[in-house]
Amino acid sequence: MSSRDPGRPPAQRLFAAVLPPASAVAELRTALAPLHALPGAPDLRWTDPEGWHFTLAFYGEVPEDAAPELEARLERAARRTEPFPLRVHGAGHFGERALWAGAAGGLHTLRLLAERADAAARRAGLPMEEHRRYTPHLTLARSRGAADLRPFAAALAGFEGERWEAGELALVRSELPVSGVPGERPRYATVRAWPLGG
Repeated sequence: MSSRDPGRPPAQRLFAAVLPPASAVAELRTALAPLHALPGAPDLRWTDPEGWHFTLAFYGEVPEDAAPELEARLERAARRTEPFPLRVHGAGHFGERALWAGAAGGLHTLRLLAERADAAARRAGLPMEEHRRYTPHLTLARSRGAADLRPFAAALAGFEGERWEAGELALVRSELPVSGVPGERPRYATVRAWPLGG
């Protein structure tokens, strides 16, 4: 369902996430700079550091009338989950399509929060994809076609970011590019955020 379909309730493209603090973003941005000089780097679509996040659950197009129930259930999920330590750690890739940075620290709690964010949507009546094991990652770049991302992942494999305390669950709106301008990226805006542990 799209918010542009006539006769249907307006909808927003939403996901739940943990957002890294500005200091962690700056640190990763610095570590990532040398990768832009590697062969093939100009062919990748690099994500905007201001939009970096650890997705917990992707909801797709959420009808406006379903949002209050989803938000209430996400608030409950946040209240039931204690703050936990987290840091950006290492890198990897999904096939030949996406380069990502990983996470370390309280991964058990991060996975639990992801499960609760997924369950919140199901209980709110949203159709969700089949549940699979959560892989915490922060997407750094995507390729338009098949690309050898191994040199990029190897260059960032030893990265150990600063430790911070993840203390918030965010509901984020994703606005996909519609202008057709080459290089335009999705824009993200936090709709609501709830402190962990209530």
